[in-house]
Amino acid sequence: MGWYFSSQSRSELIVELIAMQETERASTKVIAHALRGNVLWSVIEMTAKVEDVHRDLTPGQSLRYIRCDLLERSGGQWGYKPLEESMHPYYYSCPLSYLDLAPEQSADWRAGVRAYHARRRTSTASTASTASTAPAAAPMA
Repeated sequence: MGWYFSSQSRSELIVELIAMQETERASTKVIAHALRGNVLWSVIEMTAKVEDVHRDLTPGQSLRYIRCDLLERSGGQWGYKPLEESMHPYYYSCPLSYLDLAPEQSADWRAGVRAYHARRRTSTASTASTASTAPAAAPMA
């Protein structure tokens, strides 16, 4: 999939990406979303209205998946590149709680998300312990 650009502002684009979508074939709604820099993470629930919307759905059935929208400004316009967990996006800042909200589609990607958060916890803990064990500055006379 490619990039899609428009004259919308960044915030207008985000509002559009997280808005409920209705077509004759399916409806989609965002269950959860989080912005991490220029990566918009969403848990999407798609409900089929007709046959052949998705290989695992019949009309009336729903499925959930994790979406990753990359955001970028180019030539004065904001755009996005939609990716899904099944594509194994090479971005791992997805909130850990989202992994419990949708069935697994890429075990390797989820392992990367868990490793990313483990590294962040480790670096945060080491920074906090360094700060708490550092000697206090001497008062100025």
